[in-house]
Amino acid sequence: MSNSNSLEKLKTVISTLLGPDGCPWDKDQTPRSLCDYVIEESFELVEAIRADDSEEAMEELGDVMFLLLFIAELYEKKGSFKLADALDSSSAKMIRRHPHVFADTKVENQEELLKNWEKIKRSEKDDSKKTFDSLPKGLPPLLKAYRINSKAARTGFTFESDEQCAEQLESEWKEWNSALESGDAAKSEEEFGDYLFALVELGRRKGIKANSALDITNNKFLKRFSKMEDIAKEQKKDVSEMELSELNELWNKVK
Repeated sequence: MSNSNSLEKLKTVISTLLGPDGCPWDKDQTPRSLCDYVIEESFELVEAIRADDSEEAMEELGDVMFLLLFIAELYEKKGSFKLADALDSSSAKMIRRHPHVFADTKVENQEELLKNWEKIKRSEKDDSKKTFDSLPKGLPPLLKAYRINSKAARTGFTFESDEQCAEQLESEWKEWNSALESGDAAKSEEEFGDYLFALVELGRRKGIKANSALDITNNKFLKRFSKMEDIAKEQKKDVSEMELSELNELWNKVK
């Protein structure tokens, strides 16, 4: 079945669910009530992609697509806009923001490309809009820190070199330790945040996304700890009752 036929089939399913003989739960939904489901399904899609599970990614991509089409149908029903309007708007925006592909603009490197992208985005807004107005307020803090640094860099507000960024990171580390020694809890939290922010920027400059990197480490830790529990269980032990030296021995073993 072609992509267009599959898309129409899914749209028909949604129309039926929202029809006179459809599902009471579905007919009770609004774009607002579906927001949490979009976030949840998107997280599941990301998890499948990062796990390199193509079969799971296919299923989760379908679930996300279902919700997006569902929301588009609800907006169309109340006369706000049609799915075609959203798609046409996105197409026009992508063409407009890629003049190096669809027009005769020349860019020397990716840095110049991203700066041009940001310049075009700013030109699309009215004069009252500022650089970070488009930053979603609900972004997780680590992801938000990356996006803030990225947007700032596109305006030219960033360190001149990776070395300067590393020096700033070292400075933030010293300030955090100084705050810890002072015993000021609020200042310690603030300085720790500054250190994390600088670390996120140094990672960004090296092509590393902090949110993704931390997710990899989280999953690595969870897998290793699970193996530790398996080994402890084989030894008729409970990890919560073991000495730290024993836990470290298990940790080194599973590594």
